[in-house]
Amino acid sequence: MAQRLTHPSLLPAVPAQEIRRRPLSLGVHVHLVVTDHRLVLAHARTAARQDPDTAALLGHSPTTPLTLQAAAALLAALHTTDELTGMGMRIVRTTTRTTAATQHRNPVVLELSDAPDQDQ
Repeated sequence: MAQRLTHPSLLPAVPAQEIRRRPLSLGVHVHLVVTDHRLVLAHARTAARQDPDTAALLGHSPTTPLTLQAAAALLAALHTTDELTGMGMRIVRTTTRTTAATQHRNPVVLELSDAPDQDQ
């Protein structure tokens, strides 16, 4: 007896092989100079009460007080450059680094850095 072959269009669909991709990485680093640490901490405590989810991402909880670094990071995440200046901080430089790669290529890195104009 001859074996009957099924037409390819009647075969169950074979799932396509899943392509493993490396994620896109984006990092923004803000270099700040704190001119008045008490003012920064006071503003950060207020911001932590108003936006507890963002504060929690930086390690703040009701039992863990904000460090000066976490306070500055919280305020930088929530406010513009001009607002930060009024809160006792001055931005020295902002660096944005983007890394992208595929399974078959080495990572490509794009880094942009700027220093605000100094009007002083």
